[in-house]
Amino acid sequence: MEMVASLPAPSTVEEVFGDYSGRHRGLVRALTAEVDDLYALCHPERENLCLYGHPDGSWEVNVPPEEVPPEMPEPTLGINFARNGPKRWDWLSRVAMHSDSWLLSVAFFFAARFSGDERKRLFNLINDLPTVFEAFCNHQLAKKHTRVDRGSKPKRSSKRLKTGPSTAFPPTVNNGSDEDANAISATSCGSCGTKHHSNFWIQCDVCERWFHGKCAKMTRAKAEKTKQYRCPSCSSK
Repeated sequence: MEMVASLPAPSTVEEVFGDYSGRHRGLVRALTAEVDDLYALCHPERENLCLYGHPDGSWEVNVPPEEVPPEMPEPTLGINFARNGPKRWDWLSRVAMHSDSWLLSVAFFFAARFSGDERKRLFNLINDLPTVFEAFCNHQLAKKHTRVDRGSKPKRSSKRLKTGPSTAFPPTVNNGSDEDANAISATSCGSCGTKHHSNFWIQCDVCERWFHGKCAKMTRAKAEKTKQYRCPSCSSK
C-alpha cells in the first residue's frame, strides 16, 4: 500500500475524534476482515515495519519516515520481526494492544493545546468506542461461534449456541483450538471488567462487547427469548 498524503492537523475535538475514528476503523479492518493480508505483509525478512491506520479508514504496513522528529507519534516499530515467534493469535493480539496505544498517543498529540474540559470530552468520545483489542477478540469469538453453529461440536461440552441474542460458552469451554481458547480467556466483561468464569456470556448487538450474564442481569432462558440485546450504555443512547 502507498502512504496516504498528509492532511491538515485536526484542531477541534470533533476533528480529532474523526481522525481517531478513521484510524481506528482502518486498524480494526487490518486485524479482522483483512488479517490474512496483514500477516502476509509482516514477513520477518523485511525491514522494520509499522502498522498504520489512516484517517480515511485505510491501513498499511510500511517503514516509518526518516524525518526527525516525526510529524506525529509513530506506531510500534519492527512488529514483523516477532511474527514467527509466538502463536499467530498472541502476535496479533499484541499488535492490537500496541495499536490502541498508538491511537491514543496520536489523538492526544493533536489535543495538546486543548483545555482540560476539551480533553475530557475527547476522551469520553473515544471511550465509547471498543478498543482495537476488544474488536479483535470479539471477531475471534464470532468466528468460533460460526463454526459451532455450523455443527462443530466442542470436545469438552455438549452445549450448543441457541437462537436469540449472541450468547457464548463459559471461558472454560474449548473446541480444541488454542486461538479460540485464548480469545475467550482474554475477553473482559464490558460491565465489571474482569475475565472470571461465568455460566454464560452475552454480546451486545450494538457495540459487540461481551458481558457476564450476571452483570447483564440476564439468564440464559431470558436471553433465548430476547431478539436483540442492548447493553445499558447502548440502551441509553
